[in-house]
Amino acid sequence: MNWRETIRTGWDAVRSHRLRSGLTMLGILIGIAAVMLTVGLGQGAQRTVTSQINALGSNLLVVTPGSTTGANGVRGGAGSASTLTLADATALASHDVAPDVAAVAPTVQRSEALTAGTANWTTTVVGTTPEYAGVRARTVAEGRFLTADDVTAHSPVVVLGSVTASELFGGEQAVGRTVNVAGVPMTVVGVLASAGSSAATNQDDQAILPFTTAADRIIGGSARTAVQAIYLQAASNEVLPGAYQEADAELTALHRITDPADADFTITSQQSILDTANAITGALTAVLGGIAAISLLVGGIGVMNIMLVSVTERIREIGLRKALGATPSVIRRQFLVEAGVLGLAGGVAGAILGGLAAFLLSHAIGQPIVVSVPVTIGAIVVAIAIGLVFGVYPASRAARLAPIDALRSE
Repeated sequence: MNWRETIRTGWDAVRSHRLRSGLTMLGILIGIAAVMLTVGLGQGAQRTVTSQINALGSNLLVVTPGSTTGANGVRGGAGSASTLTLADATALASHDVAPDVAAVAPTVQRSEALTAGTANWTTTVVGTTPEYAGVRARTVAEGRFLTADDVTAHSPVVVLGSVTASELFGGEQAVGRTVNVAGVPMTVVGVLASAGSSAATNQDDQAILPFTTAADRIIGGSARTAVQAIYLQAASNEVLPGAYQEADAELTALHRITDPADADFTITSQQSILDTANAITGALTAVLGGIAAISLLVGGIGVMNIMLVSVTERIREIGLRKALGATPSVIRRQFLVEAGVLGLAGGVAGAILGGLAAFLLSHAIGQPIVVSVPVTIGAIVVAIAIGLVFGVYPASRAARLAPIDALRSE
């Protein structure tokens, strides 16, 4: 028998027992669909995390102050000290000091109540400079962003996030209206485009003021010279490590730090956050994928079981074919093809079910589920491999039957 005849005979054998073949493929079908959904959920989670982190800004470094230590020896959390100043931000903005740093945006912030007519809303008030928009990858949907003149003149202007503007003005025009920030009247000059939110913060719910205005008229105190964070934008992703080293060296020198362990500031790389998040989601995907793969093992055992039954049912056929000259390799190939057909059919059906389930589930939970072509093809290949691997023993058993023993069996 040639390969064409072998495949045709194998397909006919599978079709002749449709119910039994369907139940056999069910284990492989469920396993393939489960693996596709698990991997798709993991890849979707990685894509979501990546987009959320990238929404914070391109090639971002965040410098935060160190911790405080009270008189009783109790230490505050990172960022509780006032060790970063405007002078630090100005120094880091120098191209001679940090040539790989493209832009610098110092910030101070505090939660404050905003009122506009009868509406009121409590949000995060951020005092910063015009560079903030580029560093944090923010764009303006209406009006304009802050300018250098706003900072120099201590202008009473504010740029609102889309959620903040909606809460204060509903669907009405916000630009040009007046908002009281902590009782201080401010003119709305712009509304930011939506950037989304995460579990940590809502990028669309904030009010952005010129740094000098926020420090003098809203926050006061040490905010006139101290900053709560300095956002740095590297010139490109390739020079991000260089920008990190330059900022660390400059701040270490400015703060007269001799031992790096005593540093009163922390620099966080956006890439390190992204790598950590992807490592966590990748590990979770691997664990869940392993659990889902157990069903594939169960499906493979089902294939072996059914193929052994098929061998038992067709002993006389095997004996007759051997008596007519069929070699053990031909018999073995015949049953391996049948097992492969079961795996192929189960894999294709599982891929279709997995794709359909991913589409429906992603809409139901609001979480993207990525079904890629390589994963789908790989799932079908794995299904075929499972059919072949678990079909080896039944095929070998059939190939070892002696013709005389097979012919006289009842």
